[in-house]
Amino acid sequence: MIDELKLENQLCFAVYAFSREITKIYRPLLEPLGLTYTQYLVMIVLWEKDGISLKELGGKLRLDSGTLTPLLKKLENDGNIERTRDKRDERNLIIYLSEKGKTLMKEAEKVPHNIACSLPMDIDGVVGLREQLKLILDQLDNQTKDNIIDDKK
Repeated sequence: MIDELKLENQLCFAVYAFSREITKIYRPLLEPLGLTYTQYLVMIVLWEKDGISLKELGGKLRLDSGTLTPLLKKLENDGNIERTRDKRDERNLIIYLSEKGKTLMKEAEKVPHNIACSLPMDIDGVVGLREQLKLILDQLDNQTKDNIIDDKK
């Protein structure tokens, strides 16, 4: 077998397996908050900027509306958010934190620290890894945008 085709040599598998392991670490910390990992990410965006459009939320989380809609319905049913149509443009859906969602932020404040303590590296390593991943994502985004522009020429 060619070494390049071994599972252990696949970048995609390493990223996939790492992502699953990180999600597993989050699960017991988010369970008392009544949130799944993906719901937690939605709430983080709303804690940063309340009253965000569905489109902007999807862009920040790199999720399409088909994936976001069930998440938002569940968060709304649980009383964490409110969804409303934009008064200026009915086509736009705006997501707001409810009072319960705002209060939940206080309970969630300890999650990032507990995650960092759960990883087999020091805080500098965690920050360095996060920054490297963000840099790679930004470069991939730029490549995608460049390809779209090239395709239109």
